[in-house]
Order: sequence, then C-alpha cells, then structure tokens
Amino acid sequence: MAPRDYAAEKEKVKRFLQEFYRDGPDGSKEFPYRELLTALAHRERTALYVALDDVAEDDPALAEAACDNAPRYGRLFADAVHELLPLYKEREVSRKDVLDVYIEHRLLLEQRGRERGDARSPQNQYPPELLRRFELYFKAPSAAKARVVRDVKADCIGKLVTVRGIVTRVTEVKPMMVVATYSCDQCGAETYQPIQAPTFTPLLMCPSRECQTNRSGGRLYLQSRGSKFVKFQELKMQEHTDQVPVGHLPRSITVVAHGENTRLAQPGDHVSVTGVFLPLLKTGFRQMAQGLLSETYLEAHAIAKMNKSEEEEEGAGELSAEELRQITEEDFYDKLAASIAPEIYGHEDVKKALLLLLVGGVDRNPHGMKIRGNINICLMGDPGVAKSQLLSYIDRLAPRSQYTTGRGSSGVGLTAAVLRDPLTGELALEGGALVLADRGVCCIDEFDKMLEADRTAIHEVMEQQSVSIAKAGVLATLNARCAILAAANPAYGRYNPRRSLEHNVQLPAALLSRFDLLWLIQDRPDRDN
Repeated sequence: MAPRDYAAEKEKVKRFLQEFYRDGPDGSKEFPYRELLTALAHRERTALYVALDDVAEDDPALAEAACDNAPRYGRLFADAVHELLPLYKEREVSRKDVLDVYIEHRLLLEQRGRERGDARSPQNQYPPELLRRFELYFKAPSAAKARVVRDVKADCIGKLVTVRGIVTRVTEVKPMMVVATYSCDQCGAETYQPIQAPTFTPLLMCPSRECQTNRSGGRLYLQSRGSKFVKFQELKMQEHTDQVPVGHLPRSITVVAHGENTRLAQPGDHVSVTGVFLPLLKTGFRQMAQGLLSETYLEAHAIAKMNKSEEEEEGAGELSAEELRQITEEDFYDKLAASIAPEIYGHEDVKKALLLLLVGGVDRNPHGMKIRGNINICLMGDPGVAKSQLLSYIDRLAPRSQYTTGRGSSGVGLTAAVLRDPLTGELALEGGALVLADRGVCCIDEFDKMLEADRTAIHEVMEQQSVSIAKAGVLATLNARCAILAAANPAYGRYNPRRSLEHNVQLPAALLSRFDLLWLIQDRPDRDN
C-alpha cells in the first residue's frame, strides 16, 4: 500500500467544505458547510460537526479513511478549516476575548522591537492551537452499527466507533490546558508549549536567541492569562444489563469529553457516544508502576441521549395526525391503561394507577411551601399476582428509571455515598438509585424484606423529594424528585382475611402515610380455580 499524500488529502477536504451542496426546496443549491464556516469566522458558533455521510457522497475513499484514522484526519480537517476561515470573514468580530487582546498587544510590541525582515524564532511562533477558536468533530456514518462496550477491542484503536450504554458517573467540568505560555524574566520573550499528553513538564530555561547569546540564563514563568484552556469532563459508561452475557459482570468504559460535548449527559442517562478509541499514555513513575499494560478511553465526538428500549434518539418522534385523533377519543384513558403490560390479564384499576404514576402530577409552591406532584404507589399482595412483572415492565417503559430489591440495596445505595474520586483523590458524592432516578420512577421490589434502618432513608425522599447528606465533611442536598413504586408481601407471606388490616400490613404508619395509593391484590383460592 502506497503511503498517503496528506497534502493532497487536505486539498480534497478544502474542496469538500467549499463545494458540497444539497438541493434546496425551491431547486436552488444550498451550501451547508459554507454557512457553518461563515458562522465560525464570526464566532457565532464554536463547534463544527462534519457528517461523514456527506463526505461519503462527495468522496467515499476520504470518508473511509477518516473513519479508520480519525485522529489524523481530525487534525487535517481542522487545518483546512483554519486556512479557509479568513476567506469567509465578512466583518470584524465585535466580541473580543482575553486572548484576542493579548495577541494584538504581542504583535504590536514585536513590530516596534524588531527590525524589518527579521523572521520570528521558532520558539516564539504562535502555535495553531492558540489561534483556533473552533472545535471540529465527526458524526459517524449512518451505516455504522453501534457497538456494545464489550465489543470495543484492540482493532478499534484510532478508529471512529459508536458505543451504547448507560452513564454511571460524571465528573465536574474542569479547565484543561492546551497551550502553555511562558515569559522570560530577563529578555521578556514569550515561549509557547502545546500540550498533547495528560501531563507535561514545564519549561524552565529561556530558549530565545537573546538569552542564548548573552548567556543570561533567563527563567521562564507561566502566564495563565496568555495560556489556552478548554473544558474537560470525564464520564463512566456501563453496558446495559440485557447486553451482559450469562455469568459476567457489566463492563464499563471511560469517555473523555472536551469543549461543547461537556455537560450533555447526567448519571442514569442512556446514551450513544461516537468517538475515537485511544490508549492512555502515561509517563514517568506512573507508567513504571503500571508496567506493560495500557489503559484505554473513548474521546467523544458526539453524545446523543437514547430511549431506553427503542433504537431512536430521545425527543426525535413527532405525533402524527392519526395519533392526535386517537388521543381526542372518549375511551383513550382505558386504551392507554390496557396497553401497559398487555401480557398480564386483568388488574385494570392497578394499570390505570400505574399510568397516572408514569404521567405524574404538578408540583405546587404556595407561599414558599413545596408540595410534590409525584405519585407514590405500593402494591401489597399475595405471591403470584404478577407484582414483580408489573414493576419490571414499568422499569422498561419509563425513560428514566431504576430497579432495586429490598434485600439487595442498603440505605446508602438508595440515597448517596461518599467516595474518593479516582481522578483527583478528593471526597465526592456518588448518587444512589433514588438520585439517579431523579425526574423518573424508582421501582423497589420485596419492600417488606428491607431492613428497618435502610427503609428510613426513603422517608425524606417520598415527601421532601430530596436527599440531605452530612458525612465526612461533605454537606449537601441532592434532588431526588422521583415517584416510588414499591411491591411487598403481607406480613405472613399471604393475606390472612381473618386478621385486621394492620396485622396483615406490617409497615410503619409514617411510611404508609407517604404512599398515595396502597393496592391490596388478593389471590382468592376456590375449588374450581
């Protein structure tokens, strides 16, 4: 295979960005990327998403090469955009940021202090990363299949892959240094250091010609005003429970998001992430401790929220005229209730209650007081009346939901735990099932088998819709605006009709008063049935 001519590839990229068009509704040609380049040049937007489907229409070989060698082609596309931007700049940018003013001052100072015809020394050249005010991301081709976390293997390194999963942890957004700027205390010259790795060694001695000839040994000091930072966030993504093979634990993958891709997902969201699968290069002592192994991560290019069961993205479907007509019919409430868990016979009233739980009420705030709108339901019944089946159906149906069982969850697992963050080493809060189900449904099975100490953790959530924590110096109140659907057996396994209701339902009164609906489902045996 002949080596690629990347200069020719760059010309192809430039031609694509300038000449790609779609036919408009009135038959005219529309140039989508020209409009985007104009918006980038005037700082009206910061991210440029290149759809590889569009590239494949124009040049299939280029699209395939971009999929197979995404980091290199990402840089090629960014260089091409950087060179094209001056052609699309029609007016001066009104909003100037700190870096603009900084670079203008530097250029003025240099013009004064330098003789005509002097070239800049290579250390003082502005790196392209410092002057770029845009980010470039690829959108995966529509023909590419989404992978499971388990299927992302060594042959995907450096390629563009789409992975589906559920977000389990999200770090705070922090600034990450891209270009470090230093100034010399002797000659005042500036030195720039682009940073590619997660760690870097700061420069100490001034490399400028003046300091070298005078042997003055100028020391460099980091200028944070002149350096460039981008937003950085790390996500932990786990595979869905239905994708885990028999007897295995769910795998997880680290996703790194920069710039515009940060703050797009919260813990508990089902997402599809398109990105480049890369090895994490560590240097120095950490690499020695790690040995020959290498960690991997996914550098995110596009993050899309997904529906839990369907393949399509969230919020993509609009109601058709036929569906709108059906909504206005008289028996619509009965129809909707009947379509909840249609495989379970009967239980019409219970299904209507579950439909109301999914829809939810309205939060009220009269005179600063907060009254919740979510409905809490407890299904109390004999064994074998399909309580757990209804719970697991609601868990699959609700867009945000968590499913736990009584003995399988502790009080901390339901509310929040204080853990050490592996990145920074400081104490951080990690939300439990009730916090992850915020604005959704939390299904708790085997509610009566739960330990009393763990059950008290739910009291505050059911009425105040929040979780208050004061542990290990961390004081916080987390939102847990979720509806709780609990399933329990009566006190003696089966409902005993000869005893009173209080004897059969042995739950504390404080907890029962927080349930809006308490269903008693009996399995009455007779001779025929």
